[in-house]
Amino acid sequence: MSDTLERLATVLEARRHADPDSSYVAQLHHRGLNKILEKVGEEATETLLAAKDVRVDDARSRQDLIGEVADLWFHSLVMLSHLDIDHREVLSELAGRFGVSGLDEKASRRRDS
Repeated sequence: MSDTLERLATVLEARRHADPDSSYVAQLHHRGLNKILEKVGEEATETLLAAKDVRVDDARSRQDLIGEVADLWFHSLVMLSHLDIDHREVLSELAGRFGVSGLDEKASRRRDS
């Protein structure tokens, strides 16, 4: 599975500085961070709406949600790339949370703020 992330990261990096007329990723980078953030927000909203409509016995609604989550993850990876943040840093952050109570982790973030 992480192979998919590695392959996608390689493609995103290659297309980051490509011709905006030939690459959607290059277009996003060319338009700047605000446009990328707009797309992340749009995909987050679409993900929430799709999740609201999921019915356990309805393969179509489940597939719609999967597609929206894929769009959200993709645009989030474009955002990270634009900010020169390697997706492995996010994976490392998640890995570091194993064995830590979610309630404790959340409480520690409030104290750090």
